[in-house]
Amino acid sequence: MRESGTWMTIWDDRILEYLRENEGATVGELTDSESIRVSNAHVSRRCKKLAEHGLLTPIGNGAYVITDVGKAYLDEEYDAENEVFLNQGNSNSGPSASETSES
Repeated sequence: MRESGTWMTIWDDRILEYLRENEGATVGELTDSESIRVSNAHVSRRCKKLAEHGLLTPIGNGAYVITDVGKAYLDEEYDAENEVFLNQGNSNSGPSASETSES
């Protein structure tokens, strides 16, 4: 399950999903999409908020691209509330049985 932030709305996930699928878009393109049914002004505010939290990057003229953090959030690898990556089976998290020392 995605770890969304208390500052996030349902539209944020849809915006992030659209931007990942389309490799970026303008606020107008997001508003015109079939999956996002809110005003241009609302989409613009949400994109700015997502950019403030590092999930999007503005590239000028009202266009945004998704960041690696945004992709990790969509892939359930990032906690947007605490702004930390989640450790999902990282093999480097501890020693393996073959790494025991001999006395």
